[in-house]
Amino acid sequence: MEVEGQSRWESFQRLWRTHSDEINKALLSRWLPKEQSECTLKTDLFDEAVHDGLIPSLAHRTKQLFCIDVSFMVHQMAKRRYPDLQTVSADVRRLPFKEASFDGIVSNSTLDHFESMDDLASALKELLRVLRPGGQLILTLDNPTNPIVFLRNWLPSRLLGKMGAIPYYVGKTLGARRLKRLLEELGFQMLETTAILHCPRILAVIVAGWMEKHASPEMQRKYLSFLMSFEKISKLPTRFLTGHFVAVRCRRQSVVGSR
Repeated sequence: MEVEGQSRWESFQRLWRTHSDEINKALLSRWLPKEQSECTLKTDLFDEAVHDGLIPSLAHRTKQLFCIDVSFMVHQMAKRRYPDLQTVSADVRRLPFKEASFDGIVSNSTLDHFESMDDLASALKELLRVLRPGGQLILTLDNPTNPIVFLRNWLPSRLLGKMGAIPYYVGKTLGARRLKRLLEELGFQMLETTAILHCPRILAVIVAGWMEKHASPEMQRKYLSFLMSFEKISKLPTRFLTGHFVAVRCRRQSVVGSR
């Protein structure tokens, strides 16, 4: 039996999703510990439902990998792509795991879909709770200092949905400075902060959709390489104006709340 809405999700911008996955995989390659971890949690299975996602990059980096998502449809679609994946239906604000269960957590664009900042903070508290002391969290959120993201978040979600601009609810988010302050207040120690995905996204998605239908595989590969070249901007002081996502790497301090 086909999952409701399945064809719409699985056909969602294959070429663009390839670029999005490559951006996230490059970040993990830089930030994940070189040694294999014992147990890792990944929040959100949307990437794995509509494309390859991050599972191939994470699977060989950890002995046990658990993934959560609140959507039953997304669970089913991700499991079809990765039948052996250990998934749990859960809300990131109320995780069904014991304290200090994981020595690594990857949360890419999961916590920017809530209606309030309180919900975002609650989710971060839960991630802190299930992370072992010294364990690392890699987190990305929509970047509100990017003018395009700011404008998108300012427009009504229902309008954007009807226009087909976004296939999901866009919620509250935090810029680099406010996110750093909140994480440190909760008990995280900041290690690195950057911004990722610097290409002109709206235009890039439109062109990717056209090329997916009309361009040769070789031209598509060149286009993906061209899009990836924009990531050099992440080294510039203006990176938080051009990046579509804020990315942070932090660890749980041995004593929560210590400085």
